[in-house]
Amino acid sequence: MTVLLTRRAALAGAVAASITAAEADAPVDVVVTRSRIARAGNLRVRRAVGRNGIVLDKREGDGGTPAGIWPLREVLYRPDRLAMPVTRLPVRPLQPYDGWCDAPGDARYNKPVRLPYPASAEQLWRGDHLYDLIVVVGYNDAPVVPGKGSAIFLHLARSDYAPTAGCVAFARGHVLSILARIDMRSRLIVQA
Repeated sequence: MTVLLTRRAALAGAVAASITAAEADAPVDVVVTRSRIARAGNLRVRRAVGRNGIVLDKREGDGGTPAGIWPLREVLYRPDRLAMPVTRLPVRPLQPYDGWCDAPGDARYNKPVRLPYPASAEQLWRGDHLYDLIVVVGYNDAPVVPGKGSAIFLHLARSDYAPTAGCVAFARGHVLSILARIDMRSRLIVQA
């Protein structure tokens, strides 16, 4: 436990040193364009988006990343694989029973659920590392529109930056750097 806390403190210090004074005061948005590079304040990082690119009219299962401006709600992380991330967003450790409903006809569509769940739901506690760190994006959640898409997250990218099912993905170190820069005023801006 002491080693984890020491590593977390060292990471927080290194990330804090790379954040400019302007970033510390103003909200920092995560900006994604058709370019392979996204930005969060002075940070420029490679990213992956949905297999069908950035879309203007998102639909459930279309493989597109929705264009628009979306709030960032909370951070979920695998406590068995990494320490609690440094961020000013709310943080919650994942549990093996955590899921996200992706069944458009269900009352819990595009909301977290406890697995097993009677309708279709994505498992958040995965065997791979893609969901070791998740930022929940406020897409289609206020209000939820059935069929407009669910489970849009910022999460970890595959090593080859293969396309996602519609989320935005980054390398683990880049997600941690982004988390250190953002707060509840920050938004995900996806430009078509």
